[in-house]
Amino acid sequence: MQALVERIRSQAVHLGNGLIGVDSFINHQVDPHLITEMGHALAQAFVEAKVPEITRIVTAEVSGISLAFTTAQAMGIPMVFARKHRPKTMQDDHFAAHTRSYTHGKTVTLRIAAPYLQAHDRVLIIDDFLATGDTIMALAEFVQLSGAALCGIGCAIEKPFEKGRDRLSELRVPIVTLARVELIDQRLHVTD
Repeated sequence: MQALVERIRSQAVHLGNGLIGVDSFINHQVDPHLITEMGHALAQAFVEAKVPEITRIVTAEVSGISLAFTTAQAMGIPMVFARKHRPKTMQDDHFAAHTRSYTHGKTVTLRIAAPYLQAHDRVLIIDDFLATGDTIMALAEFVQLSGAALCGIGCAIEKPFEKGRDRLSELRVPIVTLARVELIDQRLHVTD
């Protein structure tokens, strides 16, 4: 997606150790026009991939929410996000999975209340980054635990050098990313 590629080229920052800062338009400050365009692009990509009858989008708190929301809005379906902290309002009937947060440097437990992910659901996982695949694998675990069908994975930015796509290949679903960022000589190289 050219608009995202251009924004990464002009505003993304390589923070070292493979971390890429996109705080000015995705992860901290959100550009609503760009996020909406990205959500529509992901929705269209799954239509073109002939992924039928999606009923639910799943993402992780916090950075995936805006992109998952706009994708769900474009598809006219609900979106549910996995929470990093169990609120007092969450009943015992929930799914839990652990993932390693690369940006926070620790393991976190994600949770989704069981009523929001049912066996009849056909699910897309949407997230901001496809890096190591850890978070997406935890979200896929929720889909499997619920008995729902995982139908695809969509991410704004892929970091191929982290090998996440290879790890996710065992899930045997279409994987769509809107931009790819490689590190060559410690410089960002961006393609769509």
